[in-house]
Amino acid sequence: MPFNRVTFITLAVAELPRARAYYEALGWQLESANEMVAFYDMGGSKFGLFTLDGLAQETGREASDLRTGAMTLAQNYPDPAAVDAAYAHALKCGATPVRAPFETNWGGYSCYVADPDGHVWEFAHNPFSPLDQDGRIA
Repeated sequence: MPFNRVTFITLAVAELPRARAYYEALGWQLESANEMVAFYDMGGSKFGLFTLDGLAQETGREASDLRTGAMTLAQNYPDPAAVDAAYAHALKCGATPVRAPFETNWGGYSCYVADPDGHVWEFAHNPFSPLDQDGRIA
């Protein structure tokens, strides 16, 4: 079995209903949920939202130790116009702007937003990683 893959990405959230409302407004399709966790299909992997207290209990760590880290989650788009549209849509759904769309120094086009819990997302066009018709890196 290959080990260089991620099958679940789970974010700790302060208020699950608020987080669900945000991601579902973006267009994520709910697969299953209960009072502590919600899961969304990502075509072979899963995206989860877990209450902060629930994740603390699950991991055995204090909730105060589970804060957003220095990382980003990224979604690539086929062109700069799609990046602009994703940025505008995320702001309309409740994201906080982190950095407006800009031309990168490496030849791409990118922007950053934070979800309601502060998790940073990048929306980017990377001409060096073209996407197939399903939006996967070709």
